[in-house]
Amino acid sequence: MNVRPLSPDDLNDYRRIRLRALRDHPENFGSTYEQESRMTTEQWERRLSPSEDRISLGLYDGERLMGTAVLVREQRERMRHKANLYAMYVAPEARGKGAGRLLLEELLKRAREMDGLEQIHLSVVSGNEPARNLYRQFGFITYGVEPRAEKIGDRALDVEWMVCFLT
Repeated sequence: MNVRPLSPDDLNDYRRIRLRALRDHPENFGSTYEQESRMTTEQWERRLSPSEDRISLGLYDGERLMGTAVLVREQRERMRHKANLYAMYVAPEARGKGAGRLLLEELLKRAREMDGLEQIHLSVVSGNEPARNLYRQFGFITYGVEPRAEKIGDRALDVEWMVCFLT
């Protein structure tokens, strides 16, 4: 398995795995399958277009995209020392093989190369123990839990807010 930056050339692979993640694991993401399945090609391309404030990584097993992670730096001047981790996902068939570890290692390596970036924030559903444990192994600490932060139908989900200090 190898991790590399994603680009608009990876649009079909990315769209396929992102929609799969949202369909199969809706409780783990703030967005929905219905919302993102309506996105235009141009919206998907913008999401994958490289910039100095956005890192989109893909974990490939041969030619098959098996995982993703996206880091987006805050744009407001007083908050540019922070970034947010979004869309972290590893396909079930790649789990337990170090795939999440490879993705997060590469993401943190690249984040540390971003001038002035000091911390990365993320949110994780409180019941997602494998993800929470992985983040903790890389130095993320919990700074709050938002009760009933998200709802899927009548089911309310608590969200844990975590931060990793790079400096």
